[in-house]
Amino acid sequence: MSNDEFTLDVGLALDLKMSFKRNGYSAEEVKELSKGDFLGRVREVMLGRSMFMPAVHEIDLDAAPFCPEGLFSTGKGTEHRKGGKLILTPGKIALFLAEGQKNGGWLKGHKLREELVNQPVLNANALDYMLAHQETFLEEWKGKMVFFWGTIYRGGVGGLYVRCAYWHGDRWVSGCDWLGNDFSGGTPAAVLASPAL
Repeated sequence: MSNDEFTLDVGLALDLKMSFKRNGYSAEEVKELSKGDFLGRVREVMLGRSMFMPAVHEIDLDAAPFCPEGLFSTGKGTEHRKGGKLILTPGKIALFLAEGQKNGGWLKGHKLREELVNQPVLNANALDYMLAHQETFLEEWKGKMVFFWGTIYRGGVGGLYVRCAYWHGDRWVSGCDWLGNDFSGGTPAAVLASPAL
């Protein structure tokens, strides 16, 4: 339906009225919705082109990382890059691909880890915070496995692992991959878009 064809029939008006009532709106608040471009911004969120964020999403990148069952954050080869307090705002996180991952290429995880040494990669604390606050993931990340290379874990039999987030069904979930595997263009690293926290 185009904007030219939009009509607010009785059924749609009733749906809106019930929704406002269910969500505790007052008549004054409903009137405020029609001012300025607020509903246009809501539409952008609804279409997945923008997101609402609370005033502050603060992530402690210095805290000890969560260890999923079977993974350990101590031992040979492990790493947890600290980064202070991250105030998460729109545009703060970017996805990064090393040159070898572009144009259909891939890199072994150990090689990719070396190439990311000077990148502002985010650690698993950012991943776990975002999993708990699903609205912080961007729509355009769907279809990718986004890796958080700032924390490297050791598995029960000694291999090194890095955790990731990916869209599954109706939500973002966490997984991990062994550094001996290949990492392609569909497996970007989550990095700070700007080095300043």
